[in-house]
Amino acid sequence: MSIAAIRVGDRDRENTADLLSLALAQGYFDLAEYETRVQAAFAAESADQLRRVLADLPVDHVRRSDPRRIAARKKAARASVRFHLAGYLAMVAIVLAVWLAVALTTGETAYFWPVWPILGGAIGLLGHILPVRTFCR
Repeated sequence: MSIAAIRVGDRDRENTADLLSLALAQGYFDLAEYETRVQAAFAAESADQLRRVLADLPVDHVRRSDPRRIAARKKAARASVRFHLAGYLAMVAIVLAVWLAVALTTGETAYFWPVWPILGGAIGLLGHILPVRTFCR
């Protein structure tokens, strides 16, 4: 079955209209052309007709430049830092509890070995935080 023969549904037409809205917001065409293209999208019956509505637009660039998508990616990056920080703090609590338990039961407190996993984890956490703070402003 050729692509021209594939029928499209309302969801496909709505997705095309959404892309056209983004392209309008990014200045690819004026309001009159937008209205013409949206009417053509909602009148389309085949995938080929929808593709012709978008044919001269850099669709991938339009999608990547979507402010909602950019905001969602920044939000996810910040959430990943919070998750990483929570894991780091849990690890710090565990190694300190183990060190304290050993120190209290043996009386040996001369060597503070938790400094090494705490330092290593802090370096990893810092390596995660800095790029997120730099690029997600």
